[in-house]
Amino acid sequence: MQQTLQLNIIPFTAPLQEAEFAFYTTKHEGYCPIHKDDLNGAIEGIIDESELHYGNWLYTDFLPAKEDAIVITVNLTDCKYFAQHYYRHIIRNHFKGVADIMRKNFTNEIEVWFHNTKSTSTKFKVYNQFTLKVQHSRITDGPELVLSYDGTTKVYNKSIAEIQNFQTENYNWINCNGELNRWKYLTDDQKLNHEKNYPVVSNKLKPHFDIAFDIPDFKNRYPKYFTNLKEFYDKYLNTEVFRAILPLAAEGFYKPNGLSVQRINGTSNELQFGNGVGIEPKKDLRRLKPYKPVPPPNNVKFFFIYHKPDRELAVTEIYKIFKDGYNGKYPFPRMEEFISQPFEIEKETSISFDTIDEAVSVVQKAIKNKDKLPDTKYFAIYISPIAKWDKDPKRLSIYHRIKEILLYEGISSQVIYKDNIFKEAFNLFLPNIETAILAKLGGVPWRLKRDTTNELIVGVGAFNSITRKTKYVGSAFCFNNEGIFKGFDCFGAMDTDSLAGSIREAVGKFIASNYKATRLIIHFYKDLSKKELKPIIDTLHALGLPIPVIVVTINKTESKELLAFDTDNEKLMPYSGTIVKVASKEYLLFNNTRYEATSAPTDREHHFPVKISFFSSQAELVEDPATINQLIDQVYQFSRMYWKSVSQQNLPVTIKYPEMVAEIFPYFSQNKLPDFGKESLWFL
Repeated sequence: MQQTLQLNIIPFTAPLQEAEFAFYTTKHEGYCPIHKDDLNGAIEGIIDESELHYGNWLYTDFLPAKEDAIVITVNLTDCKYFAQHYYRHIIRNHFKGVADIMRKNFTNEIEVWFHNTKSTSTKFKVYNQFTLKVQHSRITDGPELVLSYDGTTKVYNKSIAEIQNFQTENYNWINCNGELNRWKYLTDDQKLNHEKNYPVVSNKLKPHFDIAFDIPDFKNRYPKYFTNLKEFYDKYLNTEVFRAILPLAAEGFYKPNGLSVQRINGTSNELQFGNGVGIEPKKDLRRLKPYKPVPPPNNVKFFFIYHKPDRELAVTEIYKIFKDGYNGKYPFPRMEEFISQPFEIEKETSISFDTIDEAVSVVQKAIKNKDKLPDTKYFAIYISPIAKWDKDPKRLSIYHRIKEILLYEGISSQVIYKDNIFKEAFNLFLPNIETAILAKLGGVPWRLKRDTTNELIVGVGAFNSITRKTKYVGSAFCFNNEGIFKGFDCFGAMDTDSLAGSIREAVGKFIASNYKATRLIIHFYKDLSKKELKPIIDTLHALGLPIPVIVVTINKTESKELLAFDTDNEKLMPYSGTIVKVASKEYLLFNNTRYEATSAPTDREHHFPVKISFFSSQAELVEDPATINQLIDQVYQFSRMYWKSVSQQNLPVTIKYPEMVAEIFPYFSQNKLPDFGKESLWFL
């Protein structure tokens, strides 16, 4: 299975080896701050460090010397960090007047926007967004230009001057005559010319401007990104003018090979089901049955929650499907046959509401007054009359409120949008729906086929709530190395004490289950700071467990990141399990279902890679190639444990599950999860 990989990186050589630059000890607006260490000793004997701003900083605009300038000869090969600042400067200058919009922030990577004339609207203009990032010796032996396509952004067609009676605190980014600036940082000149200032349409602004939220496009994104990157390169970079300022490699985009590209062990995609081993749940769960059906108590009572007008069609139809199976163009078995769980409805328990506005109050009252049978699990099927992409936040909040009411009564639920039930392809929804039901009831659809070890894996993910203006962290507690879920909690992003306390609790439970923890592996959604790590290390020592802690940082690569394409394949996605080393202790990992040449992943399964980096309390552990390979393999395997769908995911559940919890939790009225909520997968 051969593949030819191409990264969105273009190597280049320094346009000049050595040059004189004018520096200033005084801070000036718009000048680039340069740390003394970035000049690699070039200031010695020229500037007294006591004259530097805060003892460390010089400033330059990369232009000819002015009054009070200190001219220093800088070797751009030796002073690679200064060189990166200089390269950004010349790239930024090149695109002034070329790009329709540019990011103003001087020290950031260069962001350029171009008007997409194919998209038309009377309310906004659509722009293709690109980032040009300069880095040094991460992939190659010299400077590198990373070109990323970051999708599209909308800019409102009315200027600030034309928008009347509007709450300005809702503004964020503003297009100021071709330069992006934040509303709160507008210059005096920009404030005097509001007729030239146009707001960028954020999700926060869309309801105010009566602009619909974007519906995710689940098509394969690789061809779109590849085409946009190639067209940008051909039009703006592979030219005599640009190559004159930045000598790009003649071959263009970089093709990695050799030791920098590997593939996961061929058995790492194996999953244990009830009646054997499989690879793809969408094919194998039906054939091999769940690894573990719903645990005792064995009595499960299902009931419906629905809008009364939907009873005759939607409710009746989904009842028949769960009870008898789906008999459409592509048949699907009854629930009992697929997940080994009989579908028994408790009609007298079902809850209906006359109007959508009264849904929450009706459900709350009915659940509060409900008599429950002993040794019985209750499960709600909520037939929602409201689409997930409804523009009205009040209508959307009904889902969260009903979910919360049920959760605090120890009842899991499954939401099904009424219109989906009658779609021709509803059979494609059913495996996902019933797999999630099984997991919410405590069953195990499948597990990783690997020997049990005494290591504890803790996942920490986050979700930034736009409407709630806060970030929540969900900490998944915990998973054993077979991928079996053990519990979680949820708290604010800045609450490091709660994070450490949750990990202490997880380790304690792990040990109490007759396990001897040999190491703690933390899958973290971002780089873990020393401040965040210290209380975790302290809590392990307090437990008398001086075990090593390995932090695996797992980042999505949705934008402004590295990407690889398999140019031998028309759909351009690299094989599943492909690992590309992109820096010291940094890797791209491709999680998908393209296992072999004959594989045919669906559009939804053309996942972008995750970027993985490593840190350990015992540094030597992450210097060992065998340990690194083992940890990457573990991330790959945990991406196969997602029980909301039978399709392969790109993020491991150690990150994905906490993120899902953190997305919902800010909408709850309670600030703590009940015990039932910490021990079940109600959020799937």
